[in-house]
Amino acid sequence: MMMRRNLAALLALLLCAAMPFASPGLAETVADGLKDATAMAPTEDGSMPYVIATSTLSEKFSPFFSDTVFDTDVVALTQVSALTTDRTGGIVFNAADGEVIPYNGVDYEYTGIANVTVERDETADTTTYTAKLKPGVLFSDGVEMTADDLIFSYYVYLDPAYVGSSTLNSQKIIGLQSYLTQIPEAQFAQFSPMFDAIYAAGRDHEWSDADEWTQEQQDAFWTVLTDTWTTDVQAIVDYVQANYAQDYAVDYVGFTPEEVAESEGLQVALGMAMWGFASKGDDGLTSSVLGKTWTLEGDDLPTIADYFEETYAAYGGDAAAYWDTEQADGSDVLETARGLFINELLASGGEGSESGVPNIAGIHKLDQYTVEVVTNAFSANAIYQLMGIEVSPMHYYGDPELYDYDNNQFGHPYGDLSIVQAKTSHPVGAGPYKFVKYENKIVYYEANEHYYQGAPLTKYLQYKETTTAEVAPGIQTGTIDAGEMSGSKANMALLAGYNSNGEPTGDVVTNITVENLGYGYIGMNADTVKVGENPFSEESKNLRKALATVLAVYRDVSYDTYYGEAANVINYPISNTSWAAPQSTDEGYKVAFSVGVDGADLYTSDMTQEAKYAVAIEAAKQFLISAGFEWDEETSLFTAAPEGAKLEYEVLIPADGAGDHPSFAVLTDASAALASLGITLKINDPSDSNILWDTLDAGTQELWCAAWASTIDPDMYQIYHSSNIVGLGGSDSNHYHLALPELDELIIDARTSADQAYRKAIYKQALDIIVDAAVEVPAYQRLNMVPHSTMRVDIDTLPGDITTYYGPLAECNTIMLNANK
Repeated sequence: MMMRRNLAALLALLLCAAMPFASPGLAETVADGLKDATAMAPTEDGSMPYVIATSTLSEKFSPFFSDTVFDTDVVALTQVSALTTDRTGGIVFNAADGEVIPYNGVDYEYTGIANVTVERDETADTTTYTAKLKPGVLFSDGVEMTADDLIFSYYVYLDPAYVGSSTLNSQKIIGLQSYLTQIPEAQFAQFSPMFDAIYAAGRDHEWSDADEWTQEQQDAFWTVLTDTWTTDVQAIVDYVQANYAQDYAVDYVGFTPEEVAESEGLQVALGMAMWGFASKGDDGLTSSVLGKTWTLEGDDLPTIADYFEETYAAYGGDAAAYWDTEQADGSDVLETARGLFINELLASGGEGSESGVPNIAGIHKLDQYTVEVVTNAFSANAIYQLMGIEVSPMHYYGDPELYDYDNNQFGHPYGDLSIVQAKTSHPVGAGPYKFVKYENKIVYYEANEHYYQGAPLTKYLQYKETTTAEVAPGIQTGTIDAGEMSGSKANMALLAGYNSNGEPTGDVVTNITVENLGYGYIGMNADTVKVGENPFSEESKNLRKALATVLAVYRDVSYDTYYGEAANVINYPISNTSWAAPQSTDEGYKVAFSVGVDGADLYTSDMTQEAKYAVAIEAAKQFLISAGFEWDEETSLFTAAPEGAKLEYEVLIPADGAGDHPSFAVLTDASAALASLGITLKINDPSDSNILWDTLDAGTQELWCAAWASTIDPDMYQIYHSSNIVGLGGSDSNHYHLALPELDELIIDARTSADQAYRKAIYKQALDIIVDAAVEVPAYQRLNMVPHSTMRVDIDTLPGDITTYYGPLAECNTIMLNANK
């Protein structure tokens, strides 16, 4: 799996609609087991609680400071967000009024606490985001929510003392940097040119009298930038430790989660390995760029300084490119360093602003219920952060005596969030449930009678720390009602064994599946799999379409054999979880590479699989003939390739040297089929997956298998824009070597528009171009399992069409237990 690129950018997706119960695929961590069987006992009023399995909790139950996905889930039930999203992660702009949006042929109505708008001023190059709260929304203590609560929440996230996981301070809000650094815009403008000049000169620059800065200023600059960059690298380590160590420590560094937790060096090693900057081999850990090695024994462990140097080398000292791709803590490395450096200049010169910067110029309270945020430029995914924050009660988390909007007081002292940090054990908000207590590894909730959508029908809810192995047995025996499991054939069979019908859904357990955030693919390098000099000539595309057609036809059987019902075949190079993903009901939807060289459909609905194989092989033959390959009628084989092409190609697959990969069977079958035409597809399955990543980084690969992580906004820029082809100074994520001006233009058009319907149409055009270029065979989307007790939960009261972005708790106020009817 390719876990390196922007994994940290996976957004915390808005209340309980965003995730089933925890982040997809990450709920299989360990706790201390099901030791308290009293969790399913009736409450004092005789009603039964809805008990959900969760993983180990850190007791950091704050909307501002929760770190792990599991603590965040605990908080989410008590909070509401200004932004409402639908089943595809798309934005519901008129949620306060109620908005109907179709999905899967069904019209669903969505309601939320605010209407939101986005207005772009191209002349001024600014964008205004407005949230108009619904009057009468109450917090769980009966106090009405107003614009002041939203303003307060912004000023917590955007305070210089904020140390939580939110990346809101990475947004280009007008006046934010001045507020954070207390440097007025005029002084920023005065000293920024010096900052830029020292940065452009580079770390190895030897100072001379010709420079427009002093040696001391140059030294101070690089100290500040190195420290700031290292802080972000440490944030990667902390993020991995908080979210992935429990599941992946053994696989990535060969140590247990407990061993990693006790060692800073092992935590650094895990952070490097999971972010793609190192890999574990028989002799220890080897860094991906500088080639440094550590045995991981005793004190021979990487340090955070080693990790920094690895990232610095990987990006050639380009802090902006590093942060754009790898960011973890949300603070723009380069811009944060700029503010710190200028502050040092002002302090050393005895200068400074006497009045300071009292507020963030781009955040305005328009009336009692309306707030607007103005940013420089436009970013398509900015709305998810700017409007997606949870609106928390100022009167609880802050100090009302310190709030006076008109006089630049925002509920806490500037640079001091101790008031907010003191309340991390008991969350309060306007969500569907009220937090009661955390005791004996169980979180207890009670229905919020003031919830704006109506008090939950199930009065009591509990999150119970549970090991992954105990989820399914717990549902069967009645100690829990629901939980999360990784999608696999074994887990499907486990659930099926509980039901009398022998299926994963039956009389004991109902299995709900949601698609994982990310998808597998088989890629092709347009620069190494081509005819002649033009990678995008019809001949070059027909060569790749021949290979892709054969690979695609073997997907169904291969992935069903590997995953069973735990994965779906996908047909476009985009996660099915995305609002921009084409749906099978859409006009023009096609199965991947199911069209021949003449443009006609290859397959019919009544074809057997064997018949499809034969058709695919013949279609590949015709594509290759059109590409200029020489066909010998006597031997029924291709005997010569046109200039620039070959009769043999290599495909790299990271299957541990043992063929253990979902796409391995696809490659095996496709290789045999192509061999019948005289084309060799050589499968290279190295025991060291670093060989694949090194080859991708060098840009010399031909075909390969990997997977992409996905975010809520389907920005294609990093992966498909030509500026990001390996070696061109961008993100180096365009391993396909796609360089098509019309595709670049569409990608830029889509990321600079606030119109979601327009963006979806533009992305469909872009996807069609990518498919036509035949550089990626969409493969599979793994499923996560969210089993529920059929016996205790009224399954009909769960939301219809549950998705990755609209989980079982998205309408938790309507869920009922059979015993409580």
